[in-house]
Amino acid sequence: MTTPLLTVDNLKTQFFTEDGTVRAVDGISFDVYPGEIVGLVGESGAGKSVATSSILRLVDSPGEIVDGTITFKEKTLFGLEAGPDGEPRPSEEMLTEEEMRKEVRGREIAIIFQDPMESLNPVFTVGGQLREFIELNRDLPTEEAKQEAIDMLREVGIPDPENRYDEYPHQFSGGMRQRVLIAMAIACRPDLIIADEPTTALDVTVEGQILELVAELQEKYDTAFIWVTHDMSVVAEICDRVNVMYLGEIIEQAHVDDLFYNTKHPYTQALLNSIPRPDETIEELDPIKGVMPEAINPPSGCRFHSRCPEAREVCQRVHPEPRDLSANDRPHNAACVKYDVFDVGYDASPPLETDATGGFSAGLTQTESEAEADGGDR
Repeated sequence: MTTPLLTVDNLKTQFFTEDGTVRAVDGISFDVYPGEIVGLVGESGAGKSVATSSILRLVDSPGEIVDGTITFKEKTLFGLEAGPDGEPRPSEEMLTEEEMRKEVRGREIAIIFQDPMESLNPVFTVGGQLREFIELNRDLPTEEAKQEAIDMLREVGIPDPENRYDEYPHQFSGGMRQRVLIAMAIACRPDLIIADEPTTALDVTVEGQILELVAELQEKYDTAFIWVTHDMSVVAEICDRVNVMYLGEIIEQAHVDDLFYNTKHPYTQALLNSIPRPDETIEELDPIKGVMPEAINPPSGCRFHSRCPEAREVCQRVHPEPRDLSANDRPHNAACVKYDVFDVGYDASPPLETDATGGFSAGLTQTESEAEADGGDR
């Protein structure tokens, strides 16, 4: 079997605030193989962007990666070991910040952000920024880097790239600016590109064009992608495998076909049910009931139980780790105790009132529930 290009194992990233510790990413593990597109999907607040920022060690204070291992092409991007005092410290194999900056970021792992106007400097020309990026990361002379930048603009479908090279970001449409960021990402021929919701701000037509462009470039350069999104229709169109995140955890992992046609986790099913289908006529949409709890104080047991239509009392007590529920040779992991493999007495456990079943207090913390019982005096 092919060796993974990227391996993320038990990654934990936390933010230390005055109100407490936010467990933004809480023990996720996944692989990315050469040339595949892996989806990272979930609602806003699930921890997707923090997870991808952690891969490149771009988490700033008060955030910190506190545990786990990230390996890329047999290089340790992040890893800890016990020091002489017993406290964790960076492992000897872990790349230094300078090595990350010079060897990995941009050269071997590139990232495309959601809003190109936050990534492109408005006071410099688009071509100048792309040329500088190529010049620094590929050690090319200025003129060669400029020609390469023009070729990259042409590659991603920018019309008349020789003239548009000297234009500024505000002179490009949203879709064209996103194409520039894609050009910047592929300019150094990285093995992995992280696309952090790159089509969210685009209209449907432009989004379709960008997805077609990504598919063409991925096939041409055999580049692997981590595609971060909350849009399941995008996942269905371009991804090979999918990781579904909820409140800092991965709760389902599967091949894209298995995820859509043999969904295992109630949260994944709720995401799919919330999408309107062109082959069905409905009177109203079916959104996921309730809101995602805060990662500073996640619910006990299964973190989705307060919004789950299938929740039972055992779901409040047992915190499930993903297990393989596949009936074929393709792994299909899910973290839901309703399956027999968990053997926790789900069927015998009484149903639980949740946001999805009309139980208003199911998603509240203990203090809030007590206040509700006292008539709101607290």
